[in-house]
Amino acid sequence: MKIAISGSLGNIGKPLVKKLTASGHQVTVISSTSDRSSEIEQLGAKPAIGSVNDAAFLKTAFDGADAVFAMTPPNMGGSNIISNTVAAGHAFAKAVKDAEIKRVVMLSSIGADLPKGTGPIAGLHEIEKIYETLENTAVTFLRAGFFYTNFYNDVPMINGAGIMGANYPASTLIPYVHPEDIASAVAEELQKTASGKNVRYIVSDVRTPGDAAKIFGAEIGKPELPWIEFTDEQSLNGMIQAGLPEEIAGLYTEMGAGLRSGAIAEDFLKNKTAVDGKIKLEDFAKEFASRF
Repeated sequence: MKIAISGSLGNIGKPLVKKLTASGHQVTVISSTSDRSSEIEQLGAKPAIGSVNDAAFLKTAFDGADAVFAMTPPNMGGSNIISNTVAAGHAFAKAVKDAEIKRVVMLSSIGADLPKGTGPIAGLHEIEKIYETLENTAVTFLRAGFFYTNFYNDVPMINGAGIMGANYPASTLIPYVHPEDIASAVAEELQKTASGKNVRYIVSDVRTPGDAAKIFGAEIGKPELPWIEFTDEQSLNGMIQAGLPEEIAGLYTEMGAGLRSGAIAEDFLKNKTAVDGKIKLEDFAKEFASRF
């Protein structure tokens, strides 16, 4: 198959390219920077350098492809995040239509069933709606859990204050996912014959932040490491003080509130969707400790 993927060689893109090229597929990797070109070629793929907001560029990158993996970058532009994300979704959809692509796998998120109250996930809700209008294209909305790798953002807090925390309690039940498990699911879906528009959740484990603090603490030699629930105001101000732009900090605070209320995880949990990722929280804790 000829497959085009976006997301460059990030936490999902790199293992995905390796899986697809190892299976003998011809892979084009979309990246915003030519610095990645050599590494893409070394993995046996073809680089396509340009902007995911440029429908004409995307159409050229997609031409002749049997399938496309569509992933919009997080926090696009640093401001007007939701509108920038949705604009990229429109560009992808136009390119898919113009290139007559028959199979698309879109990286979405838990909570994308909701139109608001989810922070940056709201942009993915809008993109799902855009892709639903594509005719003659089979689309799988791959709704991923909360990335394990987001826990790396807690390292300064652990080092500075000896705690982990966010604006939701230690008992919050959260579907988590490892990027490697996402890459496996994407590779599987891209090679699958499909029709219509379908939702698939990809989750590696369903645990609580309290579990994470306990397990990480044991791995890094801090067995008493606690998870502390912050107020929304504390969370917002803490992220701003740490250097995040106010808009991004506000979106993350809203997402935390959506996790706290249970709204973001509700659709996944109430439908008892399968947990088909292989990398559990204890496995990731070893990775976390190795980079701590």
